[in-house]
Amino acid sequence: MSRVALDLGVIQIYWYSIFIFLGVMLGSFVILRECKKQKINEDFIINLIFYTVIFGLIGARLYYCAFHWDYYSQYPLEILEIWNGGLAIHGGILAGLLFIFFYTKKYKIKLLKITDILVGGLILGQAVGRWGNFFNQEAFGQETTRLTLEKLNLPEFIIDGMNINGTYYQPMFLYESIWNLFGFSALLIIKRYRYLKTGQLTGFYMMWYSFGRFFIEAFRSDSLMLGSIKVAQLVSIVMFILGLLLFLFSKKGSRFEGLYKEEMKENIKF
Repeated sequence: MSRVALDLGVIQIYWYSIFIFLGVMLGSFVILRECKKQKINEDFIINLIFYTVIFGLIGARLYYCAFHWDYYSQYPLEILEIWNGGLAIHGGILAGLLFIFFYTKKYKIKLLKITDILVGGLILGQAVGRWGNFFNQEAFGQETTRLTLEKLNLPEFIIDGMNINGTYYQPMFLYESIWNLFGFSALLIIKRYRYLKTGQLTGFYMMWYSFGRFFIEAFRSDSLMLGSIKVAQLVSIVMFILGLLLFLFSKKGSRFEGLYKEEMKENIKF
């Protein structure tokens, strides 16, 4: 299976880059649509998305390279070759969140107001972006057999793509993509709740993604490691606890205080 979608000679366009781009575009569409409903300043959000994506990509790459520093310290220029894969979503979330924190602080806007709007597009983008891992033949699970994959009624092209150097592997990228799509649907349903508080969507995203990632990571064969510990599992535990605390803490106060729909009606102007 070729990782290259289009070979123009001097320039090669990789499937990995295409799916990262598609994830960003679809996620941005969802975010902008929600902002329009909530009457949030469009220029504010477009600038936020643009810079968050840039800082997120940088953070995701540096996070990944940090755990493979023995290699990248010898070949530092390869750090720039993100089309070869090697983006760690937790690093991207952390770097993106740091930018959002300072950006919202600059304009004196409540951080959780914005993160509640962003998480729907984020988890959808993650679902789409995982397909880039498929074409790069990464984010795979334990060894298995073709017969086992066929019993799962997987499409033929996925089964063939899971044949890596003559060995079949479980398509963990697919399981995470599906889990994220369910999470996106759950966020859409929860958003309809009349008494939803600001911060609860963010908390729910943190719990949902972390819960699924923890168990999916247990079966991955290419995890980032910290000694004998899978880093993504450790981060998922911390992220889930923080999400739970945020979800519960956001419920405090009167039933009619700090409502997501009410607070989002404010028109941010610059």
